Amino acid sequence: MLTEPKTNDLSFRDAEAVLELAQMLMSAGDISEVMKTFATDVVVRFADFPEMHGRPPLEKFLMARFARQKNYRLQKQLRAVSGRVIACYWEGEWDDGQDGRQMQGRGIELLTMRGGEIATWEATFNVWEKGSLPSLPIV
Repeated sequence: MLTEPKTNDLSFRDAEAVLELAQMLMSAGDISEVMKTFATDVVVRFADFPEMHGRPPLEKFLMARFARQKNYRLQKQLRAVSGRVIACYWEGEWDDGQDGRQMQGRGIELLTMRGGEIATWEATFNVWEKGSLPSLPIV
């Protein structure tokens, strides 16, 4: 859990600290510590997965994700902060846990903070095999 800011609004530095901690914990694959950054009643809207409510379904989702994403390397870049909402861009690389392929992904996240915890996590997620052509069906 992060320290509660003295005002209702997050500073740029507060937002950077949230992202730095998330980047470190996600890259380490430390599910128990990652879960501590989320509110007990967290709402998660992650890509095309069904909306999740609360820590238990989020933990199940993250356990499956970490099983599939071995040697996960994550970089997050703060793009904006407004009130309690953090917007960031992220890139990740990992080895597929089923077949060992080298994978890449990127996306955009919106994190709404409450009481030093993530209350809402909304994210887009695009993934592809490293070195492959774009996967969107527009070319």
